[in-house]
Amino acid sequence: MAEYGLIADLEADGLASMDEFSGAPASRALVRLKVQRAAQVETRCHELHMECAYLRPEVQEPGPFGEILGRSAPLKRVMRQVEMVAATDANVLILGESGTGKELIARAIHQRSPRAHKPLVKVNCGSIPRELFESEFFGHARGSFTGAIRDRVGRFQLADGGTLFLDEVGEIPLELQSKLLRVLQEGEFERVGDDTTRRVNVRVVAATNRDLRQEVAEGRFRLDLFYRLGVFPLEVPPLRDRRGDIPELAAYFVRQACVRFRVPEPRLIEREVESLRQYDWPGNVRELQNVVERAVILDPGGFLKFDLPQQKSAGSAVAVSAAEVIPESEWRKMERANVLAALQKSGFRVSGEGGAAELLGVNPGTLASRLKSLGIQKQAYR
Repeated sequence: MAEYGLIADLEADGLASMDEFSGAPASRALVRLKVQRAAQVETRCHELHMECAYLRPEVQEPGPFGEILGRSAPLKRVMRQVEMVAATDANVLILGESGTGKELIARAIHQRSPRAHKPLVKVNCGSIPRELFESEFFGHARGSFTGAIRDRVGRFQLADGGTLFLDEVGEIPLELQSKLLRVLQEGEFERVGDDTTRRVNVRVVAATNRDLRQEVAEGRFRLDLFYRLGVFPLEVPPLRDRRGDIPELAAYFVRQACVRFRVPEPRLIEREVESLRQYDWPGNVRELQNVVERAVILDPGGFLKFDLPQQKSAGSAVAVSAAEVIPESEWRKMERANVLAALQKSGFRVSGEGGAAELLGVNPGTLASRLKSLGIQKQAYR
C-alpha cells in the first residue's frame, strides 16, 4: 500500500504515471521513484535552508541604529516622503553619504508598505565577488559551474512578493545591469545553468552614496537602469544638517552601548553634548555611534567625555596649542567674523561657485544652519 501511495503522489506531482509500471518489475520501478522523490525532497530542503540563512538576520537583528530617531525638519521631510512612497509599488533610489542610515530608510519603506508581511531581502552589492553576481541575484542550477554542487536560490526568488534592498547599487558590474533591468521591467529571470524562465513580483529599493548621473556619463552605469531604479529618488540628509537630532541619537547609543558592554550607564553633560553638535561628522551617524561607544568603554559609569578629531576651520590659519584655551564666547566671535568675511568675499552669495560655502569648505546647507546658529540674519549681509 505504501508503494501505491508513493506512485500516486508522484503521479500527482507530474513525475510519473501508473502506466509506467505495467511492464516493468515493480521493485526496480519503485527504486527509481524513491530516488526521484528523495532528490525532490533534498532540493526543497536546501531551498528552505537557504531561505532561513538569508532571512534569519532580518528576524533576529533590529538594525544597526534601532528605530529611526530624530525630530529635525530635514528628517521629518524624509519621513513624509517615506510615508507617501511606501503605499505604492514604485522603485525607490535612496541617496546619501555613507553612514546616514539608508538601510533604515529602506526598512521603514518596507514596513509601511502592503508588502510588510513578506520578506525584506538585503544585498550588499559591494561585497559580492564580480563572478558571483549573477548566481547571487538569480540563483544557479547544480553543475552549472565548478563548485555548484547543488541548486541555489537567488535573492530575487527569496524576495518574491516582498522587497529587495540593493545596497551600494553602483557597484553592480555593467555586464549584469542588462539582466537586472530585465527583471525590473518584465519580472522574469533564469537561474545560471537553467533555461527555465521564472517569474517574480519584487519591489526594489536601491541605495548608493555615488553620483549615479556621473557614473552614467562615464559609461559605468546604464541610463535606462538609472531611470528604472530612480522612479522615486529620496535623499537622506547628512548628520551635520540635522544637528538637533544629535543629543537624542547620542543618548540612545549610550544606552545601547551600556547594555551591549554590560557597564553602568554614564552621564551626559551639556558641554560634551555641545561638542558633538559642533562637530561636522564626515562619517555621519555611524561615526557618532563609534565615538559614543568608545567614550562608554573609557568612562563606564562616570561623566562621558568624547574624543573628537581636531577640526581646522577653513579661512583661519590660527593654530591653538594645548596650553592656549579660547573661551567659548571668544571662539563664537571668531567664527562669526570668519563667516562674515567669507560672505563679504563671495559677494554675499551662500552657495554656488565661489560662494561662501565653497570658500569655507562646507555644504551650503551646513552654512545655512551655521548662519542661523550664529544669529546672522539675511539682512545683515545683503
